Amino acid sequence: DVFGPLSALNVLSRTHTMELSILAESKAPVSTNPKPNPFISMGFGQDIVPTHTFENATEIEVLLIPGGFGTHNRNAMAPVESYIRSVFPTVQYVITICTGSAILAGMGLLDNRRATTNKATWDSTVALGPKVNWVVDDTEGVTPVWSSSGVSAGIDVTFAFIDKLYGSETAKHVANVMEYDRHVDDKWDPFADIWGNKA
Repeated sequence: DVFGPLSALNVLSRTHTMELSILAESKAPVSTNPKPNPFISMGFGQDIVPTHTFENATEIEVLLIPGGFGTHNRNAMAPVESYIRSVFPTVQYVITICTGSAILAGMGLLDNRRATTNKATWDSTVALGPKVNWVVDDTEGVTPVWSSSGVSAGIDVTFAFIDKLYGSETAKHVANVMEYDRHVDDKWDPFADIWGNKA
């Protein structure tokens, strides 16, 4: 979930000063594969090397929360939730990708806000946030919390964010460098129909 948005931000950083922090409980590499699970067999994945731990993180302005198989495991997410709770009041923007919204929903931080999530896991994510105004749209860019549906929608919400903060010409330039055809209509989401989702 994180690699597409980071690609757009990497291109943006060529012309705009930015600092990237990759946070985790420790500085040990974090696998994109879920912890051993008898129901999920994944033989392919990557390790991501954190730049900071939750305890020594520098001050951040934007918090990007990717989803993944582990987001519904509240016990495993406890350190993540603790960090989010500590910075949520002070960050300027929060962007969730896919089931990253499940983390915020489970914490009650999306209560009374509009949000969306991956359509393949819609029911289990929506159940975590009964007070969230869930919408089936592709992206939901309501400041200061932005959310997106699945992996590719994470790229679209990142571009919507770039557009809002840096302007449409900058967003267009970044998309052209990436050769990415943006979906600018946040209501475009054929996957809600495919998965039979209703808000």
